[in-house]
Amino acid sequence: MNIDFPYHFDSRGRTSATTDEDHIRDLIEQVLFTSPGERVNRPTFGSGLLQLVFAANSDALAAATQLTVQAALQQWLGELIEVETVAVERDEGTLRVTLRYLIRRNQERQIAQFNHRVS
Repeated sequence: MNIDFPYHFDSRGRTSATTDEDHIRDLIEQVLFTSPGERVNRPTFGSGLLQLVFAANSDALAAATQLTVQAALQQWLGELIEVETVAVERDEGTLRVTLRYLIRRNQERQIAQFNHRVS
């Protein structure tokens, strides 16, 4: 059983559970939107993606962002997934990450999009 993220209760008042595929997606989301230093016992956990939101747009920044995200996912989730492509876009206060990855356990390809509203 995998606990769903963010933590909440199901209709029976129990801790909500999720499938293995959704659990992996939840883990990816946590790595993407956690800044290094944010977690006390894991100071290097995260991708640093949110720190780049307000930087000026450039091809070099886009390439660096994609490499940073891919490296963080490889470091923290490399035993669960193989990242194939990463695309990061900023649009009017929203950060959008599109990720194509392979679940190692069952060799199933997934495409997921993650959105984060920047205030």
